[in-house]
Amino acid sequence: MELLYILLVLLFVTRFFGELAVRIGQPALVGELVSGIVLGMLVHRYATTFPVLANLPNNPVFSALKDLAIFFLMLLAGIEMQPRDLVKTAGQSFVVAVGGMLVPLVAGAGLGWWYIPTSEFKSAQILFLATSLAITAVPVAIKVLMELGQLNSRIGQVIVGASLIDDVLGLLLLAVLTGMLGTGESPGLISMATLAGEILLFFSVTALAGIYLFPTLGRWLRFFRTEEVDFTALLLFALAFSMLAEVLGLHFILGAFLAGLFFVRQTVDPVAYEAVKARVSGVTTGFLAPLFFASIGMHLNLDAIKEVPVFVIGLVLAAFLSKLVGAGLPAYWLHFSKQDSLAVGTAMSARGAVELIIAEVALGAGLFLKPKPVPVIVSNMFSAVVIMALVTTLVTPVLLRWILGERRRH
Repeated sequence: MELLYILLVLLFVTRFFGELAVRIGQPALVGELVSGIVLGMLVHRYATTFPVLANLPNNPVFSALKDLAIFFLMLLAGIEMQPRDLVKTAGQSFVVAVGGMLVPLVAGAGLGWWYIPTSEFKSAQILFLATSLAITAVPVAIKVLMELGQLNSRIGQVIVGASLIDDVLGLLLLAVLTGMLGTGESPGLISMATLAGEILLFFSVTALAGIYLFPTLGRWLRFFRTEEVDFTALLLFALAFSMLAEVLGLHFILGAFLAGLFFVRQTVDPVAYEAVKARVSGVTTGFLAPLFFASIGMHLNLDAIKEVPVFVIGLVLAAFLSKLVGAGLPAYWLHFSKQDSLAVGTAMSARGAVELIIAEVALGAGLFLKPKPVPVIVSNMFSAVVIMALVTTLVTPVLLRWILGERRRH
């Protein structure tokens, strides 16, 4: 009963705000994020009246739904894209990804070195801040590109490819950060080499399965009489790929995306392909994705704005400018137009998914409770990073629609 109540409220509110956003010329994603912010502020002010909604960020069932939403969003993005086109832009994506990772890392480290007081925990806190700026929210970037009809364009392929590479590189940084939180020291060379080997193993296994096993299974499916067997088969592969990613210490979003990417028209007959694609789109866009984006908005905590406003402003500006420079300039050097380069840098600026996961890992490890007494900057760092993630996620689709709208007019 509790879950039905949560779904009823969230679906109604997110669709209402999403419709308002579309009517004023913005992506529905903007309305969904705003709905989460508004709902979060309302239920926290009247927590005794709405106890279930007030405790929503800590609800394990709702957390599972959020993971499922990310899973389907990445699966749909993979289905929408063509493997050959993604491979064609892989080199460009890598260049953009490296720039989009290194510049924010330097910016975050510089900001942390300047603001965070000296202590034995300063290195870990600086690395957390640098990692937070370096991450790109892949689901957010994908959703915006899908709404703008740019997912399969050259610019969309580079953005998605670079975002996924950034996510893999971010996992390496997270491994270093987790090691520092657990032992106080960085992981050794053997640990990092092991993680790199696990990444290589994951992509090798999924590529072989996608190239050879998917088409064979597609031919066998024609002999099944069970309804929706194509849809079930795709989910089984996506779940298997995601579990493999988790077992190897990676994020499950990579598995879901690759399963969708290898599910092409040649895997099954064209009619079945379009039917499966429509079902995945309906479940994602009509149900799960709005819940996920609303949940991001509900993380808002304004304490840091009151306590350390200059730090928060600096963090938000560094988040935007470092991605614009780090990802936008390499795109321009790769012969993208100025507008397309600006769009690449803007799209890479969105945080909000893996970003919040990293913040919660650091929070659970007590990173913001050291040293004693806790400095004001450190005690408000979690709130500041959440605010930065929300602002970048909220502003990115607005700016991207404006930039790509100008691009189409030209």
